[in-house]
Amino acid sequence: MSKVDLPKIEEAVKMILEAVGEDVNREGLLDTPKRVAKMYAEMFSGLHEDARDYFQTVFHENHEELVLVKDIPFYSMCEHHLVPFYGKAHVAYIPQDGVVAGLSKLGRAVETIARRPQLQERITSSVADVIMETLGAKGVYVIIEAEHMCMTMRGLKKPGAKTVTSVARGVYEQDEVLRREVVSFIQMS
Repeated sequence: MSKVDLPKIEEAVKMILEAVGEDVNREGLLDTPKRVAKMYAEMFSGLHEDARDYFQTVFHENHEELVLVKDIPFYSMCEHHLVPFYGKAHVAYIPQDGVVAGLSKLGRAVETIARRPQLQERITSSVADVIMETLGAKGVYVIIEAEHMCMTMRGLKKPGAKTVTSVARGVYEQDEVLRREVVSFIQMS
């Protein structure tokens, strides 16, 4: 995939500012197109990365019980309105044959997948699928809770409303007891 075209973003931002009636030559806006272009390059960096790469290095441990990394902060951009949404991801998996990943890799996968024009539902599914595919886990359970600025700033205008999505793969799909165990650990302070 091609790299980010910063000059094209700068021109587009300039056009948007003009279209809403702003003076793009006003002192406070002179460097805004450049700043927005750099911000978009950072916020959409996941378009040029593959979350599977984080799981190329694995470890073999005598562990086939729950692994949970909770409260992973993330931010993303709603693909419908290009405004932010942000929250926490909780990622659980049960290793198979003792294959485990470095804990930071779970957070990096969330971050990479979130840094694209995105939907919360897709982030949830994508994180679970990447872990199932790369680690061959017995099961993966991902829960994401987020606040969407498209619901806070416009439309419904309900600040503080959170959206929760979850995806269960493998043994978590059928085993309610295993899913409840993850939820109980997430709720612990």
